[in-house]
Amino acid sequence: MKIRKLSLGIILVIIFIASCNNDDDSDNSMTCDFTTLISSEEYANASSDQLTINSLEITENCLKINFSSSGCSGDTWELKLIDSEDILESNPVQRNLRLSLKNEELCLAFITKELSFDISNLQVDGNQVQLNITNSDDEILYEY
Repeated sequence: MKIRKLSLGIILVIIFIASCNNDDDSDNSMTCDFTTLISSEEYANASSDQLTINSLEITENCLKINFSSSGCSGDTWELKLIDSEDILESNPVQRNLRLSLKNEELCLAFITKELSFDISNLQVDGNQVQLNITNSDDEILYEY
């Protein structure tokens, strides 16, 4: 009787562990730090403190931007990735974006950070769009 209870317990534990490992794929998707704004007004008027974009990389629907600027720690920086709302008809279609930085830190350190922005709202008809980051002269192809 003890062996039967032990076997039943082991089987239940195995079933429980197996069910925990079969997570839905949506749970494994990447979560971006911020969303991308689409606004011609914000694009034209948002803060434009000095920054240097070091690299761009797309993972799933997140655009990772590695950038640097002067400051004390970068903890008070306000950042936005803003789309101009313009869709340039070319092959591939293009969208203009800019990384807006509001930096009121008055220190001489040079801080580097990497943040990601959800760009899924930038998709257009077709399966790709070229993203032009205008304040850095960088561009990257977003395929979806």
